[in-house]
Amino acid sequence: MNRIQAILTLDMDSIPSNFQEILVEEKKVVEQWKSEGILEHLYLRDLKNGAVLVFKNVTEQQAMSLMTELPLYRLKKSVEYLNLIQQF
Repeated sequence: MNRIQAILTLDMDSIPSNFQEILVEEKKVVEQWKSEGILEHLYLRDLKNGAVLVFKNVTEQQAMSLMTELPLYRLKKSVEYLNLIQQF
């Protein structure tokens, strides 16, 4: 089973005043992905400047497309994608 890790870094200099409202919408998208079984984990970064998402059973192209659906994506500074192979 493949995994794609997306590392999202936000542009903290461009955070809008309605940031808390955006977070509510973000949570809805994440919960939907979890219920669909395509998002395995979501980790907040310790500096609170982004997140790490682990997708499962999607291609890198699909993960890239999914990321554009996140409300916080428009505030991105960068996104890095890594293909992961699980060792047993």
